[in-house]
Amino acid sequence: MLQGRETDRLLALVEASQKEKEARGILYTPHEILRQPSTWQTTHRICTERQPELRQFLRAAGVGAYEGVRPVVFLVGAGTSDYVGRALIPLLRRLWGCEVWAVPSTDLLTNGEDLVFADRPYLWISFSRSGDSSEGWAVLEAALQKYPQVRHLVVTCNQHGRMAAVCKKEPGTTFLLALDSSANDLGLAMTSSYTNMVVAGHCLAHVFSPDDYENPFSMLLRAGERFLESAEEVANAIAQQDFSKACFVGSGVLRAVGLESALKVLELTAGKITTMSESTLGLRHGPMSALDENTVFVSFLSQDLHRRKYELDLIEEVRRKRLVKLLTVVVPESTNQLNQLADHVLSLNTADFADEYRAPVDVILAQLLGLFCSLRLGLQPDCPSPNGAISRVVSHVNIY
Repeated sequence: MLQGRETDRLLALVEASQKEKEARGILYTPHEILRQPSTWQTTHRICTERQPELRQFLRAAGVGAYEGVRPVVFLVGAGTSDYVGRALIPLLRRLWGCEVWAVPSTDLLTNGEDLVFADRPYLWISFSRSGDSSEGWAVLEAALQKYPQVRHLVVTCNQHGRMAAVCKKEPGTTFLLALDSSANDLGLAMTSSYTNMVVAGHCLAHVFSPDDYENPFSMLLRAGERFLESAEEVANAIAQQDFSKACFVGSGVLRAVGLESALKVLELTAGKITTMSESTLGLRHGPMSALDENTVFVSFLSQDLHRRKYELDLIEEVRRKRLVKLLTVVVPESTNQLNQLADHVLSLNTADFADEYRAPVDVILAQLLGLFCSLRLGLQPDCPSPNGAISRVVSHVNIY
């Protein structure tokens, strides 16, 4: 894969001495980024092994039933875990034929009564790296008491967390899908935890049609392995530039990738690089005013040719008006037009790779950009919040 490249900066960080890793705060994050394609295979295997149980639970919850009794599906999480759900909405809607919404656990905690109807069946799929965050655990506990019509499927990277323990006590109403411990990132910023929970979501979407996921998953693996190399080179080059802002745009699922990308760079640089994210068409409605000569602009281009027309129009406008310092695009396949418009063109080299499956690959660019910028700014990527503003697990929120 990447081995054998003497200029591979990511591999050099992974292979640094223990003393250097401790001093620079890189014990975990570089390795957690590099290992992602191999961990996706483990997640896929776990989900495949549990397919019979998952199908039984989902059918009992109404998924796959006649349209009139299908549940409303909430994809629940906070921060990056919320963005996992946002990356899965279109695929789950299409394959399950259900009404699907990404609902932050933070909103359910404060405004649950505005979001849940007593006479409707629900399936809540909660995503959580640790399963120990205050809001996630509190929402699950409260929902089990207040909303008997809700079934819960918890996807977590920690089988020993508080949410996992709740599931084990409520086997009829809940289902625990615990991923391998290799997906439980120890660095503050979620990298492989995010991508593995998205892959688990793909498997859930295809639980009634597993053979249909084999080809997309194979493309995902191949694209991820190739993209690590090309994205590393581009991210390292961008990180050496003097910039203070980063803007990520995309449409549909790729809008969700932009949200996670913006959060990743923000977290890993402790806010020293301010970030923003918008939809391709939404950017013009005010947010474009924030673009300037200190901004790195990243556009995730869709495979869909209809959406691509809007995306190209925006890139051409940003270039024509000279609004940003650097313009980077991630695209299924590069073209001469893009090579002329953008400073960096990152191709997935898979023209038939559907947007719905791309999130685990596309987000790697921001993970690497955040890592290299964190180091350039003198921060420690494993714990890049020197004033303690944020922590790996948000577990200190008072619950009322």
